[in-house]
Amino acid sequence: MLEPFDDTYFMKKALQEAEVAYEKGEIPVGVVIVVDNKIIARGHNLTETLNDVTAHAEMQAITAAANFLGGKYLQNCTMYVTLEPCQMCAGALYWSQIAKIVYGARDKERGCIHLNTKLHPKTIVKGGIMADEASKLLKRFFIEKRNLN
Repeated sequence: MLEPFDDTYFMKKALQEAEVAYEKGEIPVGVVIVVDNKIIARGHNLTETLNDVTAHAEMQAITAAANFLGGKYLQNCTMYVTLEPCQMCAGALYWSQIAKIVYGARDKERGCIHLNTKLHPKTIVKGGIMADEASKLLKRFFIEKRNLN
């Protein structure tokens, strides 16, 4: 049986957020931010809904976590995100001083790790958690989008 508070548990919660984005016609990326084994923020892409190119899942969750904590720094937090963050989100994560980023699927074109984007020196990064599930959801979304056009 699965331990209740491991990386897979929280990535499943992030995948649930990605499903919400998928249902809204958004690129299915989801995020949860955790502190002390408690989810304090959730987010999913809202770029189409808000007509805002900065409304990535990570940005939504960073704002929600900062509001929850009452401060801009996420030094004791872990972000679980279904897709490797882009450079824009990596910049925001740098400034938030987040302790750890755990991502699912790699983004070989725009991902911050692939592009060697600088993160905060204290930030730990771990990738590949439930990568297959995250990749399948993204692929399904883009196949459906292409078939509609």
